[in-house]
Amino acid sequence: MIVYHLISITFAYIIDLLIGDPPNWPHPVRWIGSIITFLEKRWNQRKFKRWKGVAMLLFILLFIFSIVFLVVFIGYKIHPFIGILVESIIISTSIAQRSLKKASLEVYQPLKSGNLVQARKKLSYIVGRDTDNLDESEIARGTIETVAENTSDGVTAPLFWALIGGAPLAMVYRATNTCDSMVGYVNERYKEFGWASAKWDDVMNWIPSRLTGIIMLLGKRPECGSYRKAWEIMFRDAKKHPSPNSGWGEAAVAAILGIQLGGRNYYKGVVSNRAKMGEPIYPIQAEHIIKANFILAKTVFLFLLLLWIGGMLFDLAFTWL
Repeated sequence: MIVYHLISITFAYIIDLLIGDPPNWPHPVRWIGSIITFLEKRWNQRKFKRWKGVAMLLFILLFIFSIVFLVVFIGYKIHPFIGILVESIIISTSIAQRSLKKASLEVYQPLKSGNLVQARKKLSYIVGRDTDNLDESEIARGTIETVAENTSDGVTAPLFWALIGGAPLAMVYRATNTCDSMVGYVNERYKEFGWASAKWDDVMNWIPSRLTGIIMLLGKRPECGSYRKAWEIMFRDAKKHPSPNSGWGEAAVAAILGIQLGGRNYYKGVVSNRAKMGEPIYPIQAEHIIKANFILAKTVFLFLLLLWIGGMLFDLAFTWL
């Protein structure tokens, strides 16, 4: 079965590169988001908010897993080729390499031409921070941080879970990530109700985020300094991020490009000082967005290769046993 997963993952990777997420097509994440919104409005009130948040998360994950498992099971019952095709399409909806690249280039293009107003507007679509007063360097930093963090969240993590459990676990990961993005905030409204979603998202991202950071450094020679120094920077700075997982991609990209990420952001006028990652050897420029996308593409390809190697070794060992 693991070979079927690997073939499905590879086809999903190709589908995403060729098609991505067309804006007018139905997408499972939108449906998941609708369910979360429906339940949150009804359950996130009065007492026992934390337990209601746990119940919401469990309901969504079990519901998504059951639906996807049933669809995939029927596909394989009809014919293995149908099963692989169904899995490939479903897994492709859980990854977003093409969309991530497209969103970052939509910031890069006006930024490169000097249209800061348009660049700020495009950046506001992909980050939560205030963008109205950002200069070129800060616009580029926000874009690079988005690409670096979402290399794992948006691509390698769902592929990792797809290897372990096919399309059902890939969609369980995506549902978890969607729950966290919608209710996993430490504020008055969500700090109790979204607690389970945030914690479970941390668990599911723990291994993929670290693997992704390691593969980033294995796949791209640092632009300044030695490999040893780049590794030291990643392991030193990744743990500075408020998220236990998001820092690995950002620290790795910063170490490779010789730039410094993190620093001061504003959210609805309120200042937030994030830990700085990397060393400011080079000033951040628009061209670093292109370089971050190159790291994204190479990392995902190498991650896919690693999944094939690991999956085939596991299958071989299982056969011997």
